[in-house]
Amino acid sequence: MTLQVKRTGVTTFQGQPVTLLGDQVAAGDPAPDFTVLANDFSPVTLAGTGSGVRIFSVVPSLETEVCDTQTRRFTTEAAALAGVTVWTVSADLPFAQRRWCGASGLADVKTVSDHHDLSFGRAYGVAVAELRLLARAVFVVDAADRIAHVEYVPEIVHHPDYAAALDAAKRAGS
Repeated sequence: MTLQVKRTGVTTFQGQPVTLLGDQVAAGDPAPDFTVLANDFSPVTLAGTGSGVRIFSVVPSLETEVCDTQTRRFTTEAAALAGVTVWTVSADLPFAQRRWCGASGLADVKTVSDHHDLSFGRAYGVAVAELRLLARAVFVVDAADRIAHVEYVPEIVHHPDYAAALDAAKRAGS
C-alpha cells in the first residue's frame, strides 16, 4: 500500500489553508502520467495529449468566473503559438465540461475531467483533500514529456501568471 503524500502551506481557498494530495513537481522533472476522462468518457493519458508542447491549465471548476477566464485566455492566446496545445483539467463531471464547451464559443478548447479518481491531481500534487477539487495551477510540458514550467497558484480564487506560462511554452517549443 502506498502512502498518500499530504502537503500544507502551498495554497489557500478563500483565505483558508487547504491540504494538497500528491508530490509537488518541478521544472525539469519528467511529466507524471495520469488517466483522465474526455467529454465522451474515453480515457486520456499523458501520451494521449500529443507530442508537442502542452499547457495543462488546472482549474477547480469551469463554472466559476476565474476558471472560465483562465480557460478562455489560455485557449485563445496559445492558439498563436505553433505546436502548443492547451488542456484544461478540472474535477468537473464530463457532462458539465461538455456543456461548458458547447456554450463557450471556442472551437479548439480541450477539457478533461479528473473527477473519477483524481489521477492528475495526485500525480501533479493539486488534489485538494478538503474539497475533492483541483487547486489552480499551470504546468507546461515539453515535447520530451519533461516539465518546463510549474505554477501552483497560492490562492485558488486568484488568476495564474498567464504571461509566464505562455513564455515558458514558447521557450519549450523552440
